[in-house]
Amino acid sequence: MTFTGFTEEDFHTFQINGLEERMTAIQERIQPKFNELGSTLADDLSILLGQEMFLHIARHVRRKVNPPNDTWLAIANNKRGYKQHPHFQVGLFDDHVFVWLAFIYELPGKKEIAETFLTHQQVLQDHIPAHYVVSLDHLKKDAETWGELNIEQALKRFRDVKKAELLIGRHIQSDDPVLQDGEALYALIKETFQTLLPIYQLAYK
Repeated sequence: MTFTGFTEEDFHTFQINGLEERMTAIQERIQPKFNELGSTLADDLSILLGQEMFLHIARHVRRKVNPPNDTWLAIANNKRGYKQHPHFQVGLFDDHVFVWLAFIYELPGKKEIAETFLTHQQVLQDHIPAHYVVSLDHLKKDAETWGELNIEQALKRFRDVKKAELLIGRHIQSDDPVLQDGEALYALIKETFQTLLPIYQLAYK
């Protein structure tokens, strides 16, 4: 793998004005890195889970006017799409990289998954480190530390609110040196996904 990490220029992509101009920069600067990193991670997850996992790279095709504030790769067990399935994500905002196990609002079995998580809260507590972060809306940059989260309240909101989401993982700030070391960043992302595998598997029970 020749993945070299993410640079200051990659983050500056989100300061470019204009949909076409920013999308060109995303396609030229970031998506080749996503393809390199994501292909390896998809192979890793396929081996770890014992099933084929597929790489998807966000194309932002629905955007007609406003340029995207972030971009990402997703890995799911479905070749055709990822939004309707639990999936793994790596992506960038202008000030951080996010590494997620993602359950977003398009997920048809969201309510059932939430009930499973509510019933097995101890499994989540046992496997999710306190310093990991949680987002309840993938469109927002902010996240709350798992150790400080009201877990039951968050899970009930995920269950009961149609647009509510649950994303668990890490934020890596844009000035963190690990981002410019491709091998170290890859290892950190892989370790994060491995840590979250029991939660992914629990969602399918």
